[in-house]
Amino acid sequence: MTAIAAPVAPAGRRGLGTLVRSEARLFLRDPGAVFFALAFPSVLFLGMGTVIPGMREPVTDTPGLNGLDLVHLWAPAILATAVATVALTTLPSNLAGYREHGVFRRMSTTPMRPSGVLLAHVVVSGAALAVAVTLAIAGGMLALDLPLPEQPLLVVAAFLLATLALFAVGLMIGGLAPKASTASGIGMLLYFPLLFFAGLWLPISQMPDTLATIATFTPLGAAAEAMTVGWYGAEVPWRELAVLAGWTVAGYPVAAKVFRWS
Repeated sequence: MTAIAAPVAPAGRRGLGTLVRSEARLFLRDPGAVFFALAFPSVLFLGMGTVIPGMREPVTDTPGLNGLDLVHLWAPAILATAVATVALTTLPSNLAGYREHGVFRRMSTTPMRPSGVLLAHVVVSGAALAVAVTLAIAGGMLALDLPLPEQPLLVVAAFLLATLALFAVGLMIGGLAPKASTASGIGMLLYFPLLFFAGLWLPISQMPDTLATIATFTPLGAAAEAMTVGWYGAEVPWRELAVLAGWTVAGYPVAAKVFRWS
């Protein structure tokens, strides 16, 4: 990670806007972070649909899904991947890097409190996630004929709850890890298992019963299942939405309790 200079901004709403712009510029200066956070979900989705044999074959043996291409069933998992990429890699490593370089400690002596930096990071991460999801959905629609969700409000609700839940986990990691490299390592240790439970490698419906049950109690597994129902089904996945709400309600008090400014 490159050296980080403490942003200096006046207090109040204007100061927060200055911090957000500063954090956005720092984010855009890292090509690796920009690609991974913004483009990776789209590249993964398009790669699955164009490179893996059989992914453009229509589904013919599942009621309610007949006529869809097989790759379409992975759209919710791709959105879950976008959430995890930002929440478990970009956000925690940036926060831990600020603590490692003493930015939070120095800002405690200025009118802009360290919590302003925390909020700015969340805003920039949220904006990056919105761009990543837009690119993934647009690319899927243009290149893979991805259909629109049958229940768009349900998909949006599940996605927002997943974002809140995973951001809480990212704040916990960033709040505890002493260094950016440590935060990145912890984030990656969670990243790939959670993607597995989201159905990125094997759809949850095809997992053994025990694994499928575990998956639906993880934030990404619950999100992928809820978005799948919203995209292609007619029911309301109350259990998955309750799981996401539970992770969100429990996550932020824990994140606030364990977060260390220095």
